[in-house]
Amino acid sequence: MGRIREKFSASILSTIRARRESASAPQGEQPSYASGGLPPAVIREASFSDFDGVAALKQRWGVAADSMENWERLWRHNPALMQQNCERPIGWVLEADGVVVGYLGNISLLCRYGDRTLTAVASHALVVDPPYRAIGVSLVAAFFRQKSADLFVSTSAIESVGRMALAFKCSPVPQPDYGTVLFWVLKPHPFVRALMKKLELKPAVSRIVGALTSAAIGTDRMIGRRRPRRPSAAFSTSEISVNEIGDKFQTLWMQKLNENPRLLTDRSPAALRWHYEIPGDRGSVRVLCCHQNGELSGFAVVRSDTDEQSGLNKSIIADIIVRNDDGDVAGALCFAAYDYAQRLGSHVLEVVGFPDHIRNVCEQGNPYRRKLPACPFFYKSANPAFDRTLLNSNAWYACPFDGDATLIRPSYSRPALREGSGMRIAADKVEIVPHVLKRARTQAS
Repeated sequence: MGRIREKFSASILSTIRARRESASAPQGEQPSYASGGLPPAVIREASFSDFDGVAALKQRWGVAADSMENWERLWRHNPALMQQNCERPIGWVLEADGVVVGYLGNISLLCRYGDRTLTAVASHALVVDPPYRAIGVSLVAAFFRQKSADLFVSTSAIESVGRMALAFKCSPVPQPDYGTVLFWVLKPHPFVRALMKKLELKPAVSRIVGALTSAAIGTDRMIGRRRPRRPSAAFSTSEISVNEIGDKFQTLWMQKLNENPRLLTDRSPAALRWHYEIPGDRGSVRVLCCHQNGELSGFAVVRSDTDEQSGLNKSIIADIIVRNDDGDVAGALCFAAYDYAQRLGSHVLEVVGFPDHIRNVCEQGNPYRRKLPACPFFYKSANPAFDRTLLNSNAWYACPFDGDATLIRPSYSRPALREGSGMRIAADKVEIVPHVLKRARTQAS
């Protein structure tokens, strides 16, 4: 029965992805060039004055809206930049005849490995107009040519971006099953309705298949006991907002750094607040705290959004940190996340990434599984010796808190909203053909 469900799920995902890939038409007007022909493009560092040009480029390809307030947050109020003694580009643009035809953002981060502090950079929002995609690889080459970074990170589930990362000698994160999503269906009817919408079935067929699927999921939830286990009464959990993150989180963070060394993105209170306080954010973020004997033993962050195309309300566990990898604390937080998402009215709760000791706790709740189309996390170290250290899965604590997976969400200027608020990622429009990969390898070597 399990294999049948897996094959059925894989078939549905393949159909959805095939239709998504075929929908590659631009969402807005194409640029008109002053010279009449196709002018050459030049690459340069991006500046704040490029905001409107980048916004227009993103809008043409259905990329999520951004705001100047969010640019200010990312590149003027970033705690990582305040602790680094170097100037770093905010990104790069391809410009042709005064028009921005390509863009790649560059986000600074701090990471810790034991007592070592590492500077990291994460790529963000690669998008290039079709006539210039063959030279769009130069944007990625500029990203990897940065001399002041210890670690390069790319977090995306898009196959073309994964192929490009490999061309620049990046490695997939070695955490087993990182690309397998664990999820619980909290509301079968809305979940199936969104699924039928993505499949684009005829109305009559959609109603019949939808009713049968919804009933099957509802029955499976009861029989299969698909929910996290209720924790022991020894643990108490509470909910706070992001701006309430304070000194107790700093104490827990320092305790975590004194455990077995693993690569961890900075989780100091200032970094946590900056990470989740996104200007004009239409989603919501809640911090769940687990206390034992009056002490903060761990926390989880739940990020919730509504997909504007499907109407699916989705919550994701963006982060879980527990002292001494305590499975009971992790279990209490997993249950609290499920309970919170259910009360919020989310249709589904997802878990992506995390090391084995966290995933094992989540799997005790008998979640469903689905495979992402590609590994969502690639990295490259500037230090060959440290690169060898990172080949060990035990050296990692990778999850959606890393890179731009939860750091960047659709951002809207206040009070007016910008046009083009589609949720699709730009990089799924970047076609990487063999001769471009060959050029990428040449530039990387």
